[in-house]
Amino acid sequence: MRTTDITLYGIAHCDTVKKARAWLAMQGLAYQFHDFKKQGVPAERLSAWMTAVGWERLLNRQGTTWRKLDPALQSTVGDAASASTLLLEHSSAIKRPVIEWQQGETTEIMVGFDPQQWEQRLV
Repeated sequence: MRTTDITLYGIAHCDTVKKARAWLAMQGLAYQFHDFKKQGVPAERLSAWMTAVGWERLLNRQGTTWRKLDPALQSTVGDAASASTLLLEHSSAIKRPVIEWQQGETTEIMVGFDPQQWEQRLV
């Protein structure tokens, strides 16, 4: 199934986001790109992502942004509400990219770039 209503969220200069965008282009798929650095994190979408995949999946504890945060701030993140507050303020701590595949009334949300998983999504 090829969908034309795709939104990719991330940061333009992120290497993983660049790979994801190149992959979509190679598949001939049109998509909208939402740049966290220029457009911010849409709070209502963040809430939907957390519901779909969980805050633990969205929070990139392996990334540079997380590692640079004060340990006291890191220790305050223990649930969806505290993670949401942090991610709205520090968009670079969101695992990237976040992609929304919409078909009709159904939206599937994936986090991270996995070409095999994305390919399966298109079948």
